[in-house]
Amino acid sequence: MGQARPYAAAMASPFVLRRTTARALLLDPEGRSLLIRSSDPVDRRKPPWWELPGGGIEGRERSEDTARRELAEETGITEVEIGPCVWTQRVRFTFAGMRFDQFEHIHVAWTASTPDLGPRRLEALEAMAFEGHRWWHADDLATSDDQVFPARIRDVLGDVVAGRLPAAPIDITPDADR
Repeated sequence: MGQARPYAAAMASPFVLRRTTARALLLDPEGRSLLIRSSDPVDRRKPPWWELPGGGIEGRERSEDTARRELAEETGITEVEIGPCVWTQRVRFTFAGMRFDQFEHIHVAWTASTPDLGPRRLEALEAMAFEGHRWWHADDLATSDDQVFPARIRDVLGDVVAGRLPAAPIDITPDADR
């Protein structure tokens, strides 16, 4: 086992973390979607953004199980019905000085109530990045100037909220990442 590299050296590394993730488009009884407000704990020059709860698939975990686990970890919500994967995307980004290249499965999910929210078991960087939650009506999200991820959520959210689920997942990869 080699010596651990200093944090600064790791940040300058050309290493790219390639991973597969799952996210949840969680809808409440009013048709609002839950987004998490985050910021980059290493680069405070980046403006904060809103994103769907989610994270990396572990081992042989199914994407719907990852979406369920991540919802519990990031929001505390455990009473949820996980539906089909409605969107996929490939995204490349930098977070906390690390470069990511990831393929995402985005599942629709429903909760029967709007429970109190509170993250549980966040990793250190997640805890530093976490700024809060918000339930969004599709119309409010469409008129907001806030940065959101997935970047194309405003284009595709209305159909899912209206119950028009695609027969197969729709690729919503941003043009820059295609």
